[in-house]
Amino acid sequence: MEPIAFNIFGLSVAWYGVFIATGMMVGILLANFTSKLKGIDYDELLNIILISFPIAIIGARAYYVIFQFDQYKDNLIEVFYIRQGGLAIHGGIIFGMLAAIIYTRHKKENFLQFADVAAPSIIIAQAMGRWGNFFNSEAHGGPVTKGFISKFPEFIQNGMLIDGVYYHPTFLYESIWNVIICLLLIYLLKKTFKHGTVFFTYIGLYSLGRFFIEGLRTDSLMFGSIRVAQLISLAGIALWIIFLAINYKRKTLK
Repeated sequence: MEPIAFNIFGLSVAWYGVFIATGMMVGILLANFTSKLKGIDYDELLNIILISFPIAIIGARAYYVIFQFDQYKDNLIEVFYIRQGGLAIHGGIIFGMLAAIIYTRHKKENFLQFADVAAPSIIIAQAMGRWGNFFNSEAHGGPVTKGFISKFPEFIQNGMLIDGVYYHPTFLYESIWNVIICLLLIYLLKKTFKHGTVFFTYIGLYSLGRFFIEGLRTDSLMFGSIRVAQLISLAGIALWIIFLAINYKRKTLK
């Protein structure tokens, strides 16, 4: 696939950046809708998003570089070259969440209340961002047969043909999974649950899908022989289960 979307004033604009920016814009538009569902101040939510997003990008890059440091140690300037990819979603989630927690504490707001409303926006942005990986020919799985890949649209087949070999379109699996999660989270927002339920459901369901999809990938960040994303995903699933269990116990004790 061609990673460059277009050129403007002599500057090449990569599809990777286009999809990240588009995902952010779609997320902001969706947040306008979800904030109305729960009666949340949209302007305050927008403040949280605009503060958290750039910090999330920094965190996503830092997270990736830490686990791939041998690739950058001899030329540190390349740490700042993100147009070809190299953003780890888990790093973005962690850093963005920390920024949001600090901001909401400073403003004396309920973090979980805003996190619930923002969760569908986060996951739909992730779904769109995965298409940037497609154009960069990254985040794919292992080799597959022509018969297997022929079940996908032709442009997916062409994009997954790399150096004469077809690969699992794992970016697509995750993108579709994320869209499904987004729809479920919006449905949950229409119901009455304890603050944090929607956000932790986002964490849990995304982690569940990512754990299995990561097992197919060929470019996983590794910690020894362990796939880092699978380890973090297990932690995310555990947090979700613990949150639900604590809430269930509190409810039964009333």
